[in-house]
Amino acid sequence: MTTPAEKLSTGIPGLDTVLSGGLTARRLYLVEGVPGSGKTTLALQFLLEAAARGERTLYITLSESVEELASVAASHGWSLAGMNLRELAPSLESLRPDDQYTMFHPSEVELGETTRAILEEVERIDPARIVFDSLSELRLLAGNALKYRRQILALKQFFSGRNCTVLLLDDMTSTDHDLQVQSIAHGVVALEQLNQDYGIERRRLRVIKYRGVKFRGGYHDYVIERGGLRVFPRLVASESRAPRPKERYVSGIEELDRLLGGGIERGTSTLIAGPAGTGKSSVAAQFVHAAAGRGQKALMVIFDEAENTLLQRTGELSIGLAPFIEAGQVRVKQVDPAELSPGELVNTIRRAVEDDGVSIVVIDSLNGLLNAMPGEKHLLIQMHELLMFLGQRGVATLLISAHHGLIGSAMTTPVDVSYLADAVILMRYFEAQGQVRQAISIVKKRSGAHERSIREFRMADSRIQVGKPLMDFQGILTGVPVMKPQGEAQKGELL
Repeated sequence: MTTPAEKLSTGIPGLDTVLSGGLTARRLYLVEGVPGSGKTTLALQFLLEAAARGERTLYITLSESVEELASVAASHGWSLAGMNLRELAPSLESLRPDDQYTMFHPSEVELGETTRAILEEVERIDPARIVFDSLSELRLLAGNALKYRRQILALKQFFSGRNCTVLLLDDMTSTDHDLQVQSIAHGVVALEQLNQDYGIERRRLRVIKYRGVKFRGGYHDYVIERGGLRVFPRLVASESRAPRPKERYVSGIEELDRLLGGGIERGTSTLIAGPAGTGKSSVAAQFVHAAAGRGQKALMVIFDEAENTLLQRTGELSIGLAPFIEAGQVRVKQVDPAELSPGELVNTIRRAVEDDGVSIVVIDSLNGLLNAMPGEKHLLIQMHELLMFLGQRGVATLLISAHHGLIGSAMTTPVDVSYLADAVILMRYFEAQGQVRQAISIVKKRSGAHERSIREFRMADSRIQVGKPLMDFQGILTGVPVMKPQGEAQKGELL
């Protein structure tokens, strides 16, 4: 026999995490959401989990036919064999004029008949888990709020003595939706479906209430795919504290590592910022290539180019990533912002770190990531949590940010995360001697000293080249530098 404190799995691992282990046994819960949000799929997973443990289950439906439920299950590759399904929808006979009620309001008769049928099925089967779909039909049969609340209370009292756990589904289609059931239920899970201006719909859930349990609050993204719901619990960085040894990751380019004071530190984040085409992604790929050569694993999350384009471009710079990808040391995750939710993206990174032991994560670019987020404010909050998590796990993170514009001091960025990064690599175009040239510098580094000079950056002769400090120019970061007089240049060299 179960005890009141026992937790029952919902059959959805991510949801169990949000619920701190699952649902407390022998309680009544409410799952509410608009049509299409996945309530029926969640309920079937809940019952299938019990059926796998050899427990009796019962699905009572007032809104869907048994054939429709079987079709939903088949779409996920499930079999409902052994599960008790009871359809209590109005029969064809009830539509005949001779069978219409005249002395009593239909709700007074139908509510009693429906309730009696439910109680008879529960007593006959004696299930461990019950799903009731949906409360909208019962609300309409009750006719008024008082009768509806009394009916729910009566059902709760009846189920409490049956040693069973109950899910009540509410599609929220009634115009007089209220908080009656929320106040009665032991726990409430709300499913939401958000329709974007472009791309697929986004789904998220929130635990509104769960008596006596410290659940994970806030919104959690989820998707419906073949096999059921996949829930991505909101990332909480404070839960992932782990000691990390100090270690520097070098790029393999001596001049670049010298600029960075020896390389990038483990557990830190580095922002590589600059206009399009300055070589930001190539620098990040160079760090990934060097890490893979040392036997470490890396994850590259790319938004702005296809994987084959990335491999071709880096291959021309002698940054051969293909062999490491085939060996499983480097994983490239190509993201379509219109098709992937932020929670799923964070979950992908988290699984790569916790399950695969990834040491370096590249996000290319923040501009693409911003398109996957509902707004800049949410991006900054989620990025802060993600960087804290990666830092506490000892992962070096490289963030790519493309500035608007090409040359000049008026270039802007769609979102400023420089204050979150531990180091900032700035890349710029500048004009000199009738040519458009490139420069690289380190403008911020929290951990340790770094070189403060501005060096020329080139991608030529099938490799990345970082030149000597540009001592003969001033105003390079404005895009239009001027040649310093010879005496000033020598003075600068002495400094």
